[in-house]
Amino acid sequence: MKQAPYLQDMTDTNETLDAIGLLCPLPVLKARKRLKPLETGAILEIHADDPAAVVDIPHFCHEAGHELLGIRDNQKHQTYLIRKGG
Repeated sequence: MKQAPYLQDMTDTNETLDAIGLLCPLPVLKARKRLKPLETGAILEIHADDPAAVVDIPHFCHEAGHELLGIRDNQKHQTYLIRKGG
């Protein structure tokens, strides 16, 4: 699996999902639900602190046809940017 780039600057997002405090599989399930009504190409920003999200979110993107634009590792959580696939 291709490693996602680490983000320096955040891209404009269409939606933000706060998944801090949620454990696997909830960050991915909530991301799937949040992406569903968005148009193809829309960008979802996810904030998560679950250690498994580093593996789960890229895997979810790969399997569901979304593009993981990158990951930023903050001190207390990670920020993921996902572009919705078609």
